[in-house]
Amino acid sequence: MTLLRLDGVSVRFGDRAVVDAVDLEVAEHEIVCVLGPSGSGKSTLLRVVAGLQPVSAGRVLLGDADQAAVPVHRRGVGLMFQDHQLFPHRDVGGNVAFGLRMRGASGGSSAARVEELLELVGLPGAGRRAVASLSGGEQQRVALARALAPSPRLLMLDEPLGQLDRGLRERLVVELRSLFSRLGTTVLAVTHDQGEAFALADRVVVMRDGRIAQAGTPLEVWQRPASEFVARFLGFENVVPATVSGGAAATPWGRVPVPAGAPEGERRLLIRPVGVRLEAAGTDGLSCEVASRTFRGTHVALLLRPGAGPVLEAECSLAGAPAVGDRVRVSFTPSEVVVLPDGP
Repeated sequence: MTLLRLDGVSVRFGDRAVVDAVDLEVAEHEIVCVLGPSGSGKSTLLRVVAGLQPVSAGRVLLGDADQAAVPVHRRGVGLMFQDHQLFPHRDVGGNVAFGLRMRGASGGSSAARVEELLELVGLPGAGRRAVASLSGGEQQRVALARALAPSPRLLMLDEPLGQLDRGLRERLVVELRSLFSRLGTTVLAVTHDQGEAFALADRVVVMRDGRIAQAGTPLEVWQRPASEFVARFLGFENVVPATVSGGAAATPWGRVPVPAGAPEGERRLLIRPVGVRLEAAGTDGLSCEVASRTFRGTHVALLLRPGAGPVLEAECSLAGAPAVGDRVRVSFTPSEVVVLPDGP
């Protein structure tokens, strides 16, 4: 069942459309992450749903009810910001209880709910701690507990892990997904971090210039980017013009095999780095010089310079990785080649 629906929502600041005719649905118990670069309109979209930003056109519906005349505090949504916005003069328990008191909860029921939530977010017994004594990760947990306290029908997260270091972000995003799954929470989150979105979401929505460029499961978006913009935003740089015909593509790197059934004609071609395969010495393949190599923990990222065409990004195992300046030959794995749809 659909909990949130946006019908043709637009937000204009003067002549500029920050959000441009967006249609979006979020089902109950679904986690949707809106992903995009700065200025793509993702945070404005969140503010529209919360009621903090009026629309220039379109409708916001929660549970099939138009929210045009519904004030922020009556929408039944929770909102957690990037900077957490905790109250420094209140202790942890006071911060978590704030939303409950605004809704008229009694002191006894509020105290019990605060303890339950602090246990849930991994901070049992922390109610008396001062906000200033908390680490960044602990503040994030308190802000989450405060947002969850009134049991919102929709929880919205605005760059929730943006101020944390990468290691902590990676741990917390796994905890968040597990927590939301246990609670059955419906979540609409925005982030610019692809890894965060792909680890958290049931469905990813990529935005560009106020419009939805692609929506799908993380696997669908990763395996089949809908455009060159989406491919490059996801970090893929091996994108070149190509002419596809007869199961292969003519590219600046020579003929590249494409998956069966790929559309033919003048196209743009994406080759994932994992699909650039190093061949044994003396075999056929595109000759390249290793321009750089970067250790990535589980593999080595290579930048290869062919005799013609742009540089190629490749990945290889740690064992036997070539050195900078080495000559290598490469071939291409068809399953890692994507013929991109028409459009930018």
